Amino acid sequence: MKHLASLNKYFVKYKWHFILGIVFTIASNYFGVQMPKYVKQSIDELQNANYDLETPLHLALMVGGWFILLSLGKGLFLFFMRQTIIVMSRRIEYDMKNEIFKHYLSLDSNFFKQHKIGDLMNRISEDVSQVRMYLGPGVMYSLNLIVLTILSIYQMMEISVTLTLYTLIPLPLLSLIIYKVSNRINRSSKEVQEELSNITTIVQESITGIRIIKAYDQFENNAQKLSNASESYKRRSMQLVRINALFMPAILLLIGLCTLLMIWVGGGLTGSNQLSLGAIVAFLLFVNNLTWPFVSIGWVTSIIQRAEASQQRINEFLKTEPTIQNLSETPFSFEGHLELKHVGLTYQNTGITGLEGISFHIEKGETVGITGKTGCGKSSIVGLITRQFDPSMGEILVDGKDLKEIHLEDFRKSVALVPQEVFLFSDTIRNNVSFGSLVPVSDEEIIEVLKLAHVWHNIELFPQGLDTQLGELGINLSGGQKQRINIARALIRKPKLLILDDCLSAVDTETENTILHNLAQLPYKPTIVMVGHRISSLGNCRKIIALDHGKIIEMGRPEELIQRKGFYYDLVEQQKQDPTPSV
Repeated sequence: MKHLASLNKYFVKYKWHFILGIVFTIASNYFGVQMPKYVKQSIDELQNANYDLETPLHLALMVGGWFILLSLGKGLFLFFMRQTIIVMSRRIEYDMKNEIFKHYLSLDSNFFKQHKIGDLMNRISEDVSQVRMYLGPGVMYSLNLIVLTILSIYQMMEISVTLTLYTLIPLPLLSLIIYKVSNRINRSSKEVQEELSNITTIVQESITGIRIIKAYDQFENNAQKLSNASESYKRRSMQLVRINALFMPAILLLIGLCTLLMIWVGGGLTGSNQLSLGAIVAFLLFVNNLTWPFVSIGWVTSIIQRAEASQQRINEFLKTEPTIQNLSETPFSFEGHLELKHVGLTYQNTGITGLEGISFHIEKGETVGITGKTGCGKSSIVGLITRQFDPSMGEILVDGKDLKEIHLEDFRKSVALVPQEVFLFSDTIRNNVSFGSLVPVSDEEIIEVLKLAHVWHNIELFPQGLDTQLGELGINLSGGQKQRINIARALIRKPKLLILDDCLSAVDTETENTILHNLAQLPYKPTIVMVGHRISSLGNCRKIIALDHGKIIEMGRPEELIQRKGFYYDLVEQQKQDPTPSV
């Protein structure tokens, strides 16, 4: 249980739930173990005393009354036990999911490139649920077994030490079986969880890419892929079931042996008048009381081993440290100056060089365009500027300070990025736009930025206006509408640095010109970095940077680059002859 040791901090946090749970467990079992004592006394009285016809009725009423009172006491404290330990496990589950989710948010883009979404979802849902079963039922039934066993053995030894020892002979064998089988359960549980993560990934990807699956008529292939994964999961699960199935027969057999041994030895002691008949009946009740707790050992062991496997997966993830960390606590206010000095970037997972010897500077309020062929490194520069990852060489200066040494959160509060991949939440248009703001905003402010993004005239025609509920990833909007709402989300932030990463590809030229004109009229004059291929967008930039194979091949004003008749000139001529069609 070494991996489950990381959960001890939660037992400390909810120590009063745990302590009270132990107290209530002791109280509940104390009432429970008193019942066989009254049965013993009653039988012994009936066997030894000379009584009239009223005596059996009197004893029956007395024993029945005590049984009712003891049962009520046991049931009451059993309720309290569940209300403390199970509630504790639910609160820990809540804390764990929050901890994992916060850790997800702290990790950088490299982590998410290396892990599948389905696997990450499974760790925060299924794995946490398995751990919760250990923290709740697993802990509760384990405590119950320990307390009940101690109290029962104590009561049994008060009646007969010899008979108690004979009754407990099979227990070491029981412990050995549990130890051997639990190791196999642990290995099998981890394999089952990994197979379940694979299924979750396949389903998540299939739902996200359902339009592509339909377009390419890949129903059967996708269904077969899931069927194969499900078959593998079933095979692993059945293997785990078969291992678990060894517990019940083994435990029931050993308990049966305990009972037979107890009756055989107890009968001999009774025959020699060393033990009363009531004592034998009491022993039978004690063994019967211990039957379910010992039978539950197999189930609890399975829960613990599943939790062990799940917590190991969770711990592996929680130990992952983000490569991008905020190393400064000094407040930082961004003015708008950027400079890249001899910057190079080599991707660790592939070893491919993305950028080499990149040097340029951007003045406050300046609009700079970055262009080049696909894969030339444009988006890599955006990732470096926003510090999604760090350069392999060189440095990035922000207002003359190294980007690695400034307060990262303060810097990012001054930056708004409109990414190439449009993303909208399954929420209202109002909430999607206001998501970009650092402070609460009014509907008037939201409408204003939607006008700047030239999309309000579409939205106001919707029956619910700003309250229009968007489907997943904004599926009920056109590509151009989604891009413009993303632009509005960035503008509501009033950023000092606005990065537009090829985010106007789905709008027509007229709409594009309107948006660019509105951006040029912004009163707070942000520094703008515009990444793209369309000359209609880049022509208004003060400076153009052209890339090829991760290197700068041209840099200057648009009119200067046209006069040089290089890459940018060819791009202009090409789009004159074959303009990019609007979407």
